[in-house]
Parts: sequence; C-alpha cells; structure tokens
Amino acid sequence: MDESGTYVGTNFSLSNRIGRVVWAVVDVLFFKLSPKPLHAWRSFLLRAFGAKIGRKVHVYPGAKIWAPWNLEMDDASAVANGAILYTQGKIIIGKNVVISQGAHLCAGTHDYNLPDFPLITRPIIVQDYAWVAAEAFIHPGITIGTGSVVGARSVVTKDTPEWMVCAGHPCKPLSQRNNISLKALEAIV
Repeated sequence: MDESGTYVGTNFSLSNRIGRVVWAVVDVLFFKLSPKPLHAWRSFLLRAFGAKIGRKVHVYPGAKIWAPWNLEMDDASAVANGAILYTQGKIIIGKNVVISQGAHLCAGTHDYNLPDFPLITRPIIVQDYAWVAAEAFIHPGITIGTGSVVGARSVVTKDTPEWMVCAGHPCKPLSQRNNISLKALEAIV
C-alpha cells in the first residue's frame, strides 16, 4: 500500500491539523458556552479563524463547524443548533439562508475505488433565500438553488433548481415555491 494513503497517513497539512486543534479548544470554551443571543461574538470567533462572515449572521452555539477557514456566510443567514458544517472543503452560504437543526452539509468524501480511500473535497453552495430544513443531508459538490427549500430529512445528491420545494431520498423537486418578491424579502432584512 502507498505510504501516503489514508490508512497510514493524513489528508491534511500539519498547519491544518494544528488549526483544528486550536479551533476545537476555542469552540468548546468560547463558542459553545456563549449565550444564544451572542451571535456577534460567535461571528467574531469564526472570523478570527478565517471564516468570511457577513452582517446580521446568526450561528447558534450548538452548531458544529469543522474548519471555519472553509466557511463563507453572507448577510442575514442562520445556522441552527445541531447543524453540522463539515467544512473539509468550502461551504458557501448566501444571504438570507436558513440551515436548520440537524442539517448536515458534508463537503468531503473518499474515493472508494482506490484501496486507501483518498479524500475528495467539493464545495457546497447554498444560494440566497434557500432553506435547508431539519436533518437534511447535503452531499459534496451540491448547489442549492436560489430560493430553494430542501425538506426535512432529505438526502440531496443533485443540485436543486431555483425557487422549488424539493424533498425525499433522493431529493427531487416537488413544487414551485410561492412567488416571493425579492424586494419584500430585502425589506425584511
């Protein structure tokens, strides 16, 4: 077996591994223990670890973020308690997006065709005004379309179209989302 494979080695640099250890300590002591209303504090901590965080972002203390430096969140988006952002690769969240409780966005996987299962990362993009409902699973490389709603416990293996309600295992478009005025949405924020 190749000595650089997953069985005997690591897929991440030493600086990445050290960064994750330091983040894990900060996460436990300062992020997870912060009171729910202190969204600005948690945004500050995420920015300190390289995340690109917009204005009025709400990341709750029970959210699990693997590597903040691979996270981008635009204005007025939220990540609920219990959500998992497995940022082995980039996760990009647009504006006015909701990631609900228990949702799992997984930007990394392994090549099962090779004996040492090397890591593969692909970015996940959740476009503006989308909602990923409770306990949905988003595979690596997926784009959730603008205004798309992903139903609870859905498994998303293909990109979702814009302004559609999608659900299931595998997730499929079910119906058009009501015509929502973007101007009205902007006024709410």
